[in-house]
Amino acid sequence: LGAIVASAVLYVIVQGKGGGYDVAANGFAQNGWSAYSATSAFLFEAVATFLFVLVILRATAEGGAGALAGLAIGLTLVVIHLAGIAVSGSSVNPARSLGPALFAGGTALSQLWLYIVAPCLGAAAAGLAERAGVIGAGETVSQPA
Repeated sequence: LGAIVASAVLYVIVQGKGGGYDVAANGFAQNGWSAYSATSAFLFEAVATFLFVLVILRATAEGGAGALAGLAIGLTLVVIHLAGIAVSGSSVNPARSLGPALFAGGTALSQLWLYIVAPCLGAAAAGLAERAGVIGAGETVSQPA
């Protein structure tokens, strides 16, 4: 709901630009793949979300990053976006993709399925891996003094 409201506010703001605002030319913050295939975009979104959620789960777990959890999570998101903007627009969050796609319409709306399915699969895989103890189970990060 937050992404939809934020997109609606942004839509109203950009409509006030002299000469108008061309969603096709300016992007309206929607995701989409162009030079890459849908398979590449799907794989990136699923793997990036897997890694992001895994960092969140491990950093916030007992024995995790403690006071540095926010830094670990934030830097992970920055790296994911830097790596993925050219591939898929780098969403890793279905809500972040839904709002802009509803207002941009067209291609953004027709590609929305990928930005819902791939992150959900990646997040579910990270949760299952964490719960099964496959990744990082039992390891602790030493806390700074």
